[in-house]
Amino acid sequence: MSKTWLRNAYNKVAGILGEGPKKKQNFAVLEGHPAAQQHAQVAVETSGEIRSRVNKLYKEFKIYRWSPDHPTKPFLQSYFVHLPSCGPMVLDALQKIKAEDDSSLSYRRSCREGICGSCAMNIDGTNTVACLKPIDADTSKPTVITPLPHMFVIKDLVVDLTNFYQQYKSIEPWLKAKRAAVEGREYRQSPGERKKLDGLYECILCACCSTSCPSYWWNPEEFLGPAPLLHAFRWISDSRDDFTEERLQSLTEGRKRLYGCRTIRNCTATCPKSLNPADAIQKMKVKHLISEAVEKV
Repeated sequence: MSKTWLRNAYNKVAGILGEGPKKKQNFAVLEGHPAAQQHAQVAVETSGEIRSRVNKLYKEFKIYRWSPDHPTKPFLQSYFVHLPSCGPMVLDALQKIKAEDDSSLSYRRSCREGICGSCAMNIDGTNTVACLKPIDADTSKPTVITPLPHMFVIKDLVVDLTNFYQQYKSIEPWLKAKRAAVEGREYRQSPGERKKLDGLYECILCACCSTSCPSYWWNPEEFLGPAPLLHAFRWISDSRDDFTEERLQSLTEGRKRLYGCRTIRNCTATCPKSLNPADAIQKMKVKHLISEAVEKV
């Protein structure tokens, strides 16, 4: 009696809230057994509620798939990950998918600490490194993972970074000195001089900035891109380096190597290490223009 009264009260409240009473199931096999029918109805409702709660524990990941071994049109493949048994980062989800669901899934990863830059990819429309990107806990919508944009895909989430590393190599990212170190030991600098390198040396060459830059998309053959230019400014700013002018001259011989930047600032917005390549590029432009003006005088 009390159960019936509670159910009627629930239906009235649900009606007021606009939900309406739940439709009663018809169990033909239990016809003539009202108690059994009532128990079956409760079981169906409970089952639906349990299923709803269980579904909230699973997160859908739509991952870009393409293989040169099966050169069909690229597609997004869905995987469902049990969040309570998964780590907090997107890389943890990828590891779980590869280990438990699909060993053919390909991506780069190494340090898991945001230091190596290997696991760079596009997650929900933003370039970042998977090991520093937390999983979105909203299970009502999928997380979409694709390779870094405007790059040749080798397989799945792995892109060809050959041109990117060649451009990095071209800025000669090492100390170049005309004088020997004092007492044949390390080249010294003051704390103030060292502080000028903060925000420059931390770049992990993940290529998130370069592959988010429209100027780089349009002209990757000539424009060096944000990451190599950030490293170039790191060496230009280093008090121990004696080739500042030569480095600037090298960057501006082909005007598009440096001046291909249109200050769109996508690079700064997407950097997973919170660096500011756009600011470094602007400072190099200013430095070059000042040196040109001095030469003319």
